[in-house]
Amino acid sequence: MDFAQLIQKVAVYALPVVFAITVHEAAHGYVARYFGDATAWQLGRVALNPISHIDLVGTILMPLLLYFATAGSFIFGYAKPVPVNFGQLRKPKQHMVWVALAGPGANFLQALLWGSAFFMLAAAGVEEPFFRQMCRAGVLVNVVMFVFNLFPLPPLDGGRILVGLLPWRQAQWLARVEPWGFFIVLALVLTGVVSALWMRPLMGWTYEALNILLQPLALILGLDV
Repeated sequence: MDFAQLIQKVAVYALPVVFAITVHEAAHGYVARYFGDATAWQLGRVALNPISHIDLVGTILMPLLLYFATAGSFIFGYAKPVPVNFGQLRKPKQHMVWVALAGPGANFLQALLWGSAFFMLAAAGVEEPFFRQMCRAGVLVNVVMFVFNLFPLPPLDGGRILVGLLPWRQAQWLARVEPWGFFIVLALVLTGVVSALWMRPLMGWTYEALNILLQPLALILGLDV
């Protein structure tokens, strides 16, 4: 892949990535506020302004550097986490689950919307490849974020969901992992464990679920999919 192709791919993925990160983080803050913690709201993090959620190093520099260094074969990044004071939630342990689930849930919904947009472009006879590629990128980016963030280890959303679901003793043990969780996850990503045992199977199931949910729209639009 030459430099021009890399630039074109970055342009295709830029908007889906910005939306995926922004809505994911805002969803955490919105649900936290709904259940009693206004910390993110007061700090202006319940917003659709990407600048509120983008981390210069984690969201822009690191992914771009990895993308160009590996010719697009490996990307890793992160956004500024939305601050949530779980102690202020009305039912901290139970409501933690919903706050954590809000981000991946927002990504699943966005994947569904990008898939719907792709079908509507096809039904309208739009042949411009850039927009169709962007819709495919939107589905892929959000499926990746949905599945990756559900990995059951804090500080990822899946880990916090698991903390909220486990009995107190086991939950406290798992919560103690959080300070080192990022480095553990990064090591598992670099060794291919996350990809082989988590990402590939769950992404396949997620795509199947999206296909089932999009079938009615395809029938309405008269598409043969």
